Amino acid sequence: MGEVEVLALVQDMTISRDEFVRSLRGAVAGAEFTVEGGDIRPVDAGQRWRIALEALPDLGLGSIRLPRQRVEIHLAGCDASATRRFLERFELYFRRGGG
Repeated sequence: MGEVEVLALVQDMTISRDEFVRSLRGAVAGAEFTVEGGDIRPVDAGQRWRIALEALPDLGLGSIRLPRQRVEIHLAGCDASATRRFLERFELYFRRGGG
């Protein structure tokens, strides 16, 4: 990506890293991607996104422990409309609780 990245979203999510990666394919319209450490990037250089994951301490609800991740979505070369479409699709695929 030769273009400047813009931080489009920072969100803490109650999800395991493995579950996030499994669910991501639909959120990025089926794009192939690589996972290296906490960095997720599209294989196709024409795609203009990058996702950074950072494990957070588990959320404790009594005896229940829920894994959490900080998710940062970085976009490059996207106008406001393309940014909105990307984030709306991402939200749709990760929405929980009938939201």
